[in-house]
Amino acid sequence: MRIDIHTHIMPENIPNYFQKFGYGEFIHLEHHCPGCAKMIKGDKVFREIEQNCWDPHVRMKEMDMTEVSQQVLSTIPVLFNYWAQPKHGEETARFFNDHIAACVVQHPERFIGLGTVPLQDIDLAIKEMERCVKELKMPGLEIGSNVNGKKLSDPYFTPFWQAAEALGCSIFVHPWEMMGQKDMSKYWLPWLVGMPAETSRAICSLIFGGVFHQFPKLKFAFAHGGGSFPFTIGRIKHGFDVRPDLVAIDNEVSPEKYLGHFWIDALVHDKNALEFVVQLLGEDKICMGSDYPFPLGEHCPGGLIADSNFSTATQEKLQYRNAMEWLR
Repeated sequence: MRIDIHTHIMPENIPNYFQKFGYGEFIHLEHHCPGCAKMIKGDKVFREIEQNCWDPHVRMKEMDMTEVSQQVLSTIPVLFNYWAQPKHGEETARFFNDHIAACVVQHPERFIGLGTVPLQDIDLAIKEMERCVKELKMPGLEIGSNVNGKKLSDPYFTPFWQAAEALGCSIFVHPWEMMGQKDMSKYWLPWLVGMPAETSRAICSLIFGGVFHQFPKLKFAFAHGGGSFPFTIGRIKHGFDVRPDLVAIDNEVSPEKYLGHFWIDALVHDKNALEFVVQLLGEDKICMGSDYPFPLGEHCPGGLIADSNFSTATQEKLQYRNAMEWLR
């Protein structure tokens, strides 16, 4: 059995919110040939995508080809729409959540759904989270690594974390709006360098801001193997030790104490890196995740795990048991 916790999906037909609301960079699709579409961001072409981005039947065929039992579906981060007016963000979130929920209802043995919420307004975000968990029966949400520049440690989010913990809502953190993105546009560096750094910033913010400490029952998971965090934990801990006056100002617990507190996906693209994160965070905290259907993902989901030297029991944890635990 293999459960892929990191996959993205979008509806085949999205209302043209750019025209409807009259501003912004809302995404819709233009289907210009069979099985292909252009993502239009506002009124400009953003990227080309294929049918596996929206068609559950194509997805299931490809899942069968790569022996993936279930996919955890989440929206594409560019659809978070955190920059939008709150009511508009709520409307688009509801639309994407209803689509994911419908995919799960139609194919419950193959898909598990994560919702998205308008985090630019905490009250609306909590309202939609409650709908996702209670009405749509989703086990969790996908959120961005920051919201309009606010770090996840910002007190602004405290009521949201309280509500999520009370609901038992698992949280999948995906990098987006990477810091420094405008300064390193060449060579695809925002995706190669910015995303790992952005994920590390999110984890460090939650550690140093005391969110993990204040809400110990919240079940966080982070995309792309935790980004650069696992590979810079020595530097992070050293900074905490030598300059507590700068680092330990909101939480006096050493960052190393939180290793094994949260989950990451296994999307590290390197056998030695996978062995390292398993050793660092523990074999109970790594979940298979491929970033399907995008090019930076693992094209044969779980292949790195299968090719490892881990025991059968450890491989089973990484392939599906840990995902079941994270999603309750």
